[in-house]
Amino acid sequence: MTTSERGPAIAIRERYHEVVSEQWPVVVRPQPGELLSSWAHRLGFANGIAPRSFGRVLGFSTGMWSASLDMNFQTDAINILTTHTGIPLSRLFAMSLKGSPLKRLLLPLRDDGRRLSSTWLQFCPQCLAEDAQPHFRRQWRLATRISCPHHRCGLRDRCPSCRSRIAVFSQLELVPQHFCAACGFDLRRASTSFVSPAIRSLDTCIHDICRLEAITGSLLTNSLVRRLLAIPDFYGQYPTVSLVSLSTLARIRCFERLAMHPKEWLIDDDDAVVALWRRSILSADGHASLIERLATGLEYRIQRHAPKAHRERTADLRGLLEAYRRVKQNPHRRKRDTAAVEV
Repeated sequence: MTTSERGPAIAIRERYHEVVSEQWPVVVRPQPGELLSSWAHRLGFANGIAPRSFGRVLGFSTGMWSASLDMNFQTDAINILTTHTGIPLSRLFAMSLKGSPLKRLLLPLRDDGRRLSSTWLQFCPQCLAEDAQPHFRRQWRLATRISCPHHRCGLRDRCPSCRSRIAVFSQLELVPQHFCAACGFDLRRASTSFVSPAIRSLDTCIHDICRLEAITGSLLTNSLVRRLLAIPDFYGQYPTVSLVSLSTLARIRCFERLAMHPKEWLIDDDDAVVALWRRSILSADGHASLIERLATGLEYRIQRHAPKAHRERTADLRGLLEAYRRVKQNPHRRKRDTAAVEV
């Protein structure tokens, strides 16, 4: 404020955009293991924008814009998100599926309406019900993931009320993402399906094997993905059909058949070291938590710098096996070794 012969006067010395933060009014923090599209839906809702309209804010037209964001990590949309939320680019990249070694095992972005056909995303009703902020997980995009390890139930891929796929991206109303976009059913209230311990064990083993081999880079050089995609044809359950083309219910039926047979088809491989690692996981009992900690620590180190790298970083599988052997030989070192992994 200044004073002149005419009296007090107010002068604006700075432009509005220079004193007002570029961040949106509400910023939601990503949850552990959350899918990028899930976070984008929650972000739009928190700022009072329905998903379909929020897609236009990010420069998308109609369609599966958020599902596409997971896969393609579009530069313009990502720049808008990181600029207006302050969430680092590396964090957003870690939530996406861009460049994932497991890309061939991801459920496709389509829905032909048939009961036994796949949809693009699965969910666990109990996980959504227990979440303080209901969100969808990255692992729910995998065709090889058919059960929830926490609640020991089968996953679902459709609204139990109207049988529609999960289509938050097309929602016109301002409602949380855990409500069906077609009929408004609360997905947290969906019933859970039973899966036997044998099926859950096979599911977990396949998930752990794929996770570790994706980290080490060996998944790209062996035949495991091809064999996993051919699971429906192994025992004649759904001949000539790929695993990613089937609904969750149909894939659970495939796993039921697989669980009744030896798991040698998972172990056989050209690389003896890889076969040894898989056998170790399949027979794991007391050291399963150590494997989990090794994987978690390696993923954290890789993801922390992923956007800055122009190529995938991998870990040495032989080095992992050697570390595992040393810990097994001297169990008193386990606590110290695993603590070193958890950065």
